[in-house]
Amino acid sequence: MKLAAAFALFSDLHAAVRVAFWPTLKDVYHNPALILHVSRTFMTHVWTAFSAPADENGRPVKRALLQPNATGTVLDLGAGFGHTIQYLNCSKVTKYVALEPNAQMHSHIRRTAECAGFRESDGSLVILSCGAEDTMQILEVLGGPHPVDTIISVLTLCSIPSLKGVITSLVRDVLKPGGQFLFYEHVLSPRADVAWWQRFWTPLWSIFFDGCRLDCPTHLYIENIKYVDDDGKELSIWDEGETWGKPGDSEENLWWHQAGQFRKRVE
Repeated sequence: MKLAAAFALFSDLHAAVRVAFWPTLKDVYHNPALILHVSRTFMTHVWTAFSAPADENGRPVKRALLQPNATGTVLDLGAGFGHTIQYLNCSKVTKYVALEPNAQMHSHIRRTAECAGFRESDGSLVILSCGAEDTMQILEVLGGPHPVDTIISVLTLCSIPSLKGVITSLVRDVLKPGGQFLFYEHVLSPRADVAWWQRFWTPLWSIFFDGCRLDCPTHLYIENIKYVDDDGKELSIWDEGETWGKPGDSEENLWWHQAGQFRKRVE
């Protein structure tokens, strides 16, 4: 792996510090309690500056993945500023549930959703401030087991602790039989040299970017979710599924992307 690729993250880190350091410092000065969530506050300012180009960078993949496939009640994991909404076919989506632990982003989600016709006043928009690991709270708000037709994750799962268990719980308890899991994530590279550098930089990167990890094999976690049937046999929870790469991604990219579409088995 070329050293230029191995150290490529420093240009992004420099840009993030340049735009977010002083605004974060000012926020903490005015509200000292934010020091407990300083990485989240920092990430909010970073996302304000760079969410639009980040969204543009993956637009063709997200449009092809989400627009024809997302239907019914949609749970958007880590909704951010609500960019995912623009890739939904609103005639197929009855409810948009935005899961976003960072409450500083909720006003952005609300504005974007209302422009697309989703409103809290009529129940077509629900904003949850809990994390993806809070399965019971999600079920309580949405009214019981398996309330969601489509789960979407766009550049989100990398920041969730205990990711394998969280994904399994969401698919098992929240997603309806026959429902879909759609994702577009940066993941652990299949190349050993790139993966080594991803693991090397992750501790530093995650401090600045609200827990974001470069070394999560997210696509493999999703693909390999199992359940135990009535005979005690372990089976794939998926009826069908596939993953694919982002066109143009370099093999040496520390942010190596995978997209995927999986349909839950109807028992």
